Amino acid sequence: MAETYSDFAEIYDELMDNVPYETWCDTLTALIEKYGVSEPVRGEHVLATDDNLAAERNLVLDLGCGTGALTELLYQKGYDMIGVDNAPAMLDIAMRKREISGAEILYLQQDMRELELYSTVGTVISVCDSLNYILEEEELLQVFRLVNNYLYPGGLFLFDFNTVYKYREVIGDTVITENRENCSFIWENQYDEESCLNEYDLTVFVQEEGDLFRRFTETHVQRGYEAEQMRALVEQAGMDIVEILDAVTLKAVTGESERVYIVAREKDKYERYQDE
Repeated sequence: MAETYSDFAEIYDELMDNVPYETWCDTLTALIEKYGVSEPVRGEHVLATDDNLAAERNLVLDLGCGTGALTELLYQKGYDMIGVDNAPAMLDIAMRKREISGAEILYLQQDMRELELYSTVGTVISVCDSLNYILEEEELLQVFRLVNNYLYPGGLFLFDFNTVYKYREVIGDTVITENRENCSFIWENQYDEESCLNEYDLTVFVQEEGDLFRRFTETHVQRGYEAEQMRALVEQAGMDIVEILDAVTLKAVTGESERVYIVAREKDKYERYQDE
């Protein structure tokens, strides 16, 4: 079995071309503007500042940034961006994009369970079910505590996750195949209801030269979570829940919600800051 997101990184963006990154970017931006402390730092209406605290407040961390597709879009919105991911091959793609765009994005290779930043940040986002790769509640709680630790007073944590319903009822034990011009894949999915673990074996055939194709396989494991599970862990980590939304409708979560957004806020540093 190949390392997760190693060979797959080179064709990740091609196979994920149906992901609505622009829509996600607009949604996240609207939530930051509504609830957050971070502001765009580039643009004709933005005043330059040498205030270190303002610089930290306006930093946005993309946790589990992958190939940087969303990170680049948020940078284009004017935000100062940091991208963190544990897969070096994915970060290589992100840095290639940075070279082309000229974006001043800081990329760090880190496991989110061992997050270490040089300052606080005003906003942390984590989308495209990155947190579903954390399979144990104790480790997910550790991630949330680290996020809370590095959030600026009153800072915002925006993340999504796939629900148990999606893995059990929508994906389930299925096989998905797709044939494209220069690559094809076979996705074999297995869901275990007792553990809520979803495992899929991804076999990819990539055209390299003429009629020669290279074959590789990766195995990915994710865990489904319920909204109330996430609420409890976020609150246990020391943050306040601001809003919980169906990620598609942006309305209240239902029993058939497949992807959920949670908006949480740092509270302890903010309360101390208010008391000073």
